[in-house]
Amino acid sequence: MRRLPSTQKNFTITRERDHRAFSRFALLLMCGLVLTGGFVFAAGQHFAAVRYGYQSEELRRERARLQEEQRRLLLEREAATSPTRLERAAREIGLQPVQAAQVNAKKNAAGQMPPTASVLIGPSASLNR
Repeated sequence: MRRLPSTQKNFTITRERDHRAFSRFALLLMCGLVLTGGFVFAAGQHFAAVRYGYQSEELRRERARLQEEQRRLLLEREAATSPTRLERAAREIGLQPVQAAQVNAKKNAAGQMPPTASVLIGPSASLNR
């Protein structure tokens, strides 16, 4: 390639800046950034929605498991507090049914006797004081 010597007149000629071209480039750059930012924001929203979907499904499974455990525990409690089982457990530890002579029944305001209940007491317990 042949170079011109630096003593030539046209050596100091510079190109004019096109300010309209620079403004178009800046506008195009801004539009590209806005468009890219929109895509990044939409992707973030999509991934957050997917993550929340997985979390809600996990919470639904946990809720179902806890409800099943609650049902099981309620059945277990009902079985443990059934009158026949309580009476059997009371007899095993030495409690006996209350005798009629041990209860001082008082009449209520209507002049009736209160209904009797099957109560187990220890052999040394006495209701007559």
